[in-house]
Amino acid sequence: MEKSGLKNSSLRQQLRSVRKAVSLPQEELIEADDLGTGETLPLVIKPTVDQIDLADWAEGNREFIETKLLKHGAILFREFDEFNVSTASVFERFGLTICRELFNENGEHPRKTVSGNVYTPVFYPADRKLLWHNENSFNHRWPMKILFGCRQPAQQGGETPIVDSRKVFERIDPKIRERFIEKKVMYLRNYGDGLGLNWETVFQTKNRSEVEAACKQAAINFEWKAGNRLRTLAVRPAVVKHPHSGEMSWFNQAQHWHPACLDPKTRESLLSSFRKEDLPRNCYYGDGTTIEDWVMAEICEVYQQLEVSFPWQQGDVLILDNLLTAHGRNPFVGERQLLVAMGEMTSFEDIGD
Repeated sequence: MEKSGLKNSSLRQQLRSVRKAVSLPQEELIEADDLGTGETLPLVIKPTVDQIDLADWAEGNREFIETKLLKHGAILFREFDEFNVSTASVFERFGLTICRELFNENGEHPRKTVSGNVYTPVFYPADRKLLWHNENSFNHRWPMKILFGCRQPAQQGGETPIVDSRKVFERIDPKIRERFIEKKVMYLRNYGDGLGLNWETVFQTKNRSEVEAACKQAAINFEWKAGNRLRTLAVRPAVVKHPHSGEMSWFNQAQHWHPACLDPKTRESLLSSFRKEDLPRNCYYGDGTTIEDWVMAEICEVYQQLEVSFPWQQGDVLILDNLLTAHGRNPFVGERQLLVAMGEMTSFEDIGD
């Protein structure tokens, strides 16, 4: 006589799957490969058996993930059907298995908090490409890791192109590279001129003294302008050495800030409305001299040549080592829903720059 718990064939199949997952060695529970393009990033990890929860698997394989992330710079987890990325709390639980801590401040960019330490992507016009960047590299502190979870792919486009920042460093003309290494990058920002976020939102206070203290702590020069407006100047490295691998990486956001990298219509509109020093964002060499337009064109061309892009699939989870991999966003049509988390906040001082 069969035991009642095994009468149902579906239940028997589920139990077999669970037993198989538990009994197999960890390395046999997943397969790792590229996207089929021969690119080194992202490394694509898929389960080989059913009933694997990604967060549970990651909990027991942190060293494996860290090793692969350091080598490839990006890992794409795909087809983990037991992991419901549409639930922010589940995504956050996974993030906390990967990162010692998650970033929980939300003032720097126009994004929305979904739950706890989970956000939406930065709000940016759907018909424009968001250029490649290493998250918050213009700031004194930035995340070592950034995670994306795909709730719903766009109807068309909306990929998150990624670029190996080590290869960017290698490909850029040595004369340009040395100039940036020597001079660094100066990021200029104007708050309260009608475009972009105001300083109250970014600094999350209405108290000028608190803003000044935060600027001093983050090595930012500041100037109060008429009409309760603020201008800041910050000099940051353009190149860093990864603290764990020792590899050199092109780590800055000059192409995100320089007006030459804007689409022609936006650039013309801004330059007809503002002096260069009053633009919402601009950047210079660290000594205050102008970064030539042709230099930025060459840098953007390198990024374009190295870009790796793939269509999102529902349930995908992507982890980036923020020092090793830049990311962007392609234009899209239709609703696009991604979750974002950032972790292991670090500073240039922490990595010895």
